[in-house]
Amino acid sequence: MLASGTAVAIFAFTGKVNSGTKVADVVSCARPATQGCVFKILLGLEDVDKSDIIKNTASVEASLSHGLEWMASAQSSSGGWGSGSHSYQQVMDPHAVEADPATTALVGMALLRNQQTGTKGKYAGNFNKAVDYLLKAVEQAPANAINITTFTDRQPQVKLGRNIDVILTAQFMTNYLQQSQLDAQLKQRVNNALQKCVAMIQRSQDTDGSWKDGGWAPVLQSALANNALESAKEAGIKVDDKVMEKSRDYQKNNYDTKTNSAITGKAAGVLLYSLSGSARASAKEAQLAEVTIGYAKKKGTLKDTDKVSKENLVKAGMTAPEAEKYVAAYQINRAASKMAQDNNVVNGFGSNGGEEYLSYLMTGESLVVSKDNDWKKWYDQTSGRLLQVQNNDGSWNGHHCITSPVFCTATCLLILSIDKDIDFLIKVK
Repeated sequence: MLASGTAVAIFAFTGKVNSGTKVADVVSCARPATQGCVFKILLGLEDVDKSDIIKNTASVEASLSHGLEWMASAQSSSGGWGSGSHSYQQVMDPHAVEADPATTALVGMALLRNQQTGTKGKYAGNFNKAVDYLLKAVEQAPANAINITTFTDRQPQVKLGRNIDVILTAQFMTNYLQQSQLDAQLKQRVNNALQKCVAMIQRSQDTDGSWKDGGWAPVLQSALANNALESAKEAGIKVDDKVMEKSRDYQKNNYDTKTNSAITGKAAGVLLYSLSGSARASAKEAQLAEVTIGYAKKKGTLKDTDKVSKENLVKAGMTAPEAEKYVAAYQINRAASKMAQDNNVVNGFGSNGGEEYLSYLMTGESLVVSKDNDWKKWYDQTSGRLLQVQNNDGSWNGHHCITSPVFCTATCLLILSIDKDIDFLIKVK
């Protein structure tokens, strides 16, 4: 929580509006934490109404509670959680596999989203052990490495990419920094670990803007790397802008708005993976396009009926190249998000694996971040789907590829509790 009177930056923007004032200057506000932000309301970023997104809150909360209880019992003595080897996908006992950073980071994010931190929540002890495990993994890794583990055959690595451990750990560290009150010593330790992770991620970018050693569905690793760097930059970590630009361009190139089609070559031939990655990676830029148009309407520069377009973004103050970039992201985000919800696409590989669950998560977060009204419909449909396939012990598992019950349960917990994280997801700096 922010202290009363803290200035909250709603969006960072390097372009300028008509008066020469930066958008960042006009969309930040200082206010007590209990009051609404006038600029969020003016720009159409008022708090999302969460009252009607869950058809049966009691069922969802019971599912979450059961899943969290199972997750706590699955933690290893090292403080981490593991997905197990790709060669032994049939192993469903979480204590029969070694812990790995990628899976532990995913669990850590699920705990955070469910209000479990180092100082509060039923599973605070589990959370602290996970933080310690991940910090040690980062700190013990060689400075010039591209990953934080010597594992090469874990399920997330084989299916999502060799560098997925450092990518998911960076995302967790960012969330931890932004959603927890840390003492100065721990905050510095987490900051250092995150900066080290970012350097590793940047070193492993390929020439086309994707990420090397991408596994079976490399587009997912690349989308997650994009998200990790984007979030780290928002948290104040130094990120190479050229790396980010190449990454976003790569993600955009995976979807063609003219033909309404996605490129699936690096998505294991599965349309869902490509679409969800493109939608999630373009969400922030899509949101900025909406913000810029909304501000111009309030100033009277644009009409209330004006839509996001290159011409209108230029009228709102962007340069022509900026407008072209952001309108492309907006169009891709809307088209990919819509197509990713099609029943034929949602079926993914034909059965649920960890990749399907992860793709559902990226689609949902994209809809929330870009303020797409379809997200409520998506949540109802997806939560209903997940409740039907939850195991009696509270876990979920995959039926192909990433079968790990820990990986799948963590991802499903993140999906079902997305409504608890709306304010954090739409917060932009």
